Amino acid sequence: MRILILGAGAIGASTAYFLSRRGADVAVVESTGVANAASGKSGGFLALDWCDGTPLEALARRSFALHASLADELDGDWGYRRMTTYGGLASSEGSLRGHGNGHPVDWVSEDVVLYQRLGTRETTAQVHPGLYTKALIRAAQANGARLIEGEARGLARRGDAVTGTDVDGELVEADAVVIAMGPWSILSSAWLPMPAVYGLKGHSLLFETGSKLPAEALFLEYQEASGAVSSPEVFPRADGTTYVCAISSESPLPADPASVAADDGALERLEGICARLSPVLAEAPVLARQACFRPVTQDGLPLAGALPGFGGAYVATGHSVWGILNAPATGEAIAELILDGAAKAVDLSPFDPGRLRPFDAARLRA
Repeated sequence: MRILILGAGAIGASTAYFLSRRGADVAVVESTGVANAASGKSGGFLALDWCDGTPLEALARRSFALHASLADELDGDWGYRRMTTYGGLASSEGSLRGHGNGHPVDWVSEDVVLYQRLGTRETTAQVHPGLYTKALIRAAQANGARLIEGEARGLARRGDAVTGTDVDGELVEADAVVIAMGPWSILSSAWLPMPAVYGLKGHSLLFETGSKLPAEALFLEYQEASGAVSSPEVFPRADGTTYVCAISSESPLPADPASVAADDGALERLEGICARLSPVLAEAPVLARQACFRPVTQDGLPLAGALPGFGGAYVATGHSVWGILNAPATGEAIAELILDGAAKAVDLSPFDPGRLRPFDAARLRA
């Protein structure tokens, strides 16, 4: 069975891997490089039970287990490790000084109060998301999958069946096509009726911190001098870098993923926040200043399943901040859906694309 996956982010890479492991003939189409968008510029944080009580619970728990097993089973090191995770408050005015942290974290400044342990090494972990995505692509290629460099510009159909994809003007035939282009999946609404996928921009910095910070993640509420409140997240990584993100916006999604740029002043603002959070970050060199768009849907749940009314058309996107966490189980389930006719490891019905009204593609041309 010939299967095309449009998009080489974490979701597309995971889907390609699980399909290739089953012996399917898989090709991944990507125009700007593997993990070039949010999958290479996100935090890579993993949580076992933070989605409990929501439709994502089974997907997240299955994915958390798969992340651990994949790190043992596959070649390569993508920085998988368990973490302790804390929540806290911080202020640019130093108004919280003297309150004490209450937790054994000695690398934060006096402007930070940590009031809660959010996760232990049994329940929270991390990966380097770009390295994870590239490793899954390599593993899929080792199983015979192909990576096609080019832009998907449309779908070929025979009646109500999808028969392939136009890649830079050339038809690549397939029995099934999986749309996994993150927020750019909305472009495919010009080809097939599918629900809207939007992009939420986030900004991040990557610091060189060496061995100074342990495996401790922070989720903070930070009050700036202006009175604005942001929510920085701090993730020291196994490779000696530390990733910090905050400051989201609803900026327009550019047509080309390679042209994503930070909002004016956002990264400078984030760098100032980091300097107040930790003396280590205040002195550390900045290795990357970046922005990315995470895919979100109207109801906040992923789109994962077959597009109704069209044989061979599938979608896997819209995972918002949980894209890296839920990539393995999504890929596994989509592979089962395509090859077996139904997902077995997790129930995909909460993420059925048919639950939402198709996006009006005429709005893209307006």
